[in-house]
Amino acid sequence: MSGQEYQTAAYVAGVLSSAGLQVREGVGKVGVVGELIGRGNDPRLLAIRTDMDALPIQEQTPLAYASQRSGIMHACGHDIHTTVGLGTAMVLAELAAYLPGKVRFLFQSAEETSQGARWMIADGAMESVSSILSLHVFPSIPVGVVGIRYGALTAAADDLELLILGESGHGARPHEAIDAIWIAAQIITTLQQAISRTHNPLHPVVLTIGQIQGGRAANVIADQVRLLGTVRSLHPETRDRLPSWIETIVSHVCQSSGARYELNYRRGVPSVQNDPQLNQLLESSAREIWGQERVQMIPDPSMGAEDFSLYLEHAPGAMFRLGVGSVDQPNYPLHHPLFTADEAAIATGVATLAYTAWQYWQSACGSANPSQFSQYP
Repeated sequence: MSGQEYQTAAYVAGVLSSAGLQVREGVGKVGVVGELIGRGNDPRLLAIRTDMDALPIQEQTPLAYASQRSGIMHACGHDIHTTVGLGTAMVLAELAAYLPGKVRFLFQSAEETSQGARWMIADGAMESVSSILSLHVFPSIPVGVVGIRYGALTAAADDLELLILGESGHGARPHEAIDAIWIAAQIITTLQQAISRTHNPLHPVVLTIGQIQGGRAANVIADQVRLLGTVRSLHPETRDRLPSWIETIVSHVCQSSGARYELNYRRGVPSVQNDPQLNQLLESSAREIWGQERVQMIPDPSMGAEDFSLYLEHAPGAMFRLGVGSVDQPNYPLHHPLFTADEAAIATGVATLAYTAWQYWQSACGSANPSQFSQYP
């Protein structure tokens, strides 16, 4: 689970050390940093980030390597990410003599709670980093295919906590009370209806109330209701307006019903905005390795969130989608108890990241011989 990846981190550190990297453990609480020192004097530093944490889901797959931890599984493919990160480090370690600069591998904990990147950055993981690359598996993309998206890849994600304060009373005499459940229902309905009429439809907003707590008995009018939700958006100007827009609606509904409220709106992670030059490097590298037919342009961003975006506040970066969809088996979505990833994707991910890193230095310096890479299939 997020923040508890101690055994995974220890394993990762051991593999990196065996490959000859300089390793720091306990970075960002449970994270691991491996530094590969090239033989040149280029001052720039390329970072490659992968995440390690699992989700609180009981795995239902029949796989021989299914999770042995009750109630915990890698339903978002972070085990694939970690494996790809290790494979990339092992390949580039063999090429260290031809690398003009440094490559720093960030193995991050707690991506699912959007905390791990903050912890890593606070512990100096992004110091001196010039550019950063990452990946995320995607079951709707066939295995062996690399997905490229220019511009926004994921949405910004904020958290919403709302407490409705009414007055309790007898269920048979509602006029003597202020019904917090009824008011909460009005607020939810009004927010959902108002999105389509007060926001630019080309600047999407997704507001989901995922948890409601309130009431003590069937015949007692609830005096308090607590709502928890998530707010997703793609455009910074839209995101900036959302807290006041939500509070205006909440305030009007509560005022008309005689209730009070407490609203806590917390900004989470911003949108992942892929750097165009690094994205072009990813795309051209993938096309050179795999051919045109195995590179897919992703037309639309995801409204999911990724704390990789926090690293992009410190250096330009790009993330690609790694296809893990099977051609002959059902492909369940991320965070599903039956989610599986075709393991053939691991080789695709390793080669794509390693060759992009190789090309990063060659395109920058032109001093090494690219044909050296071909001896590592």
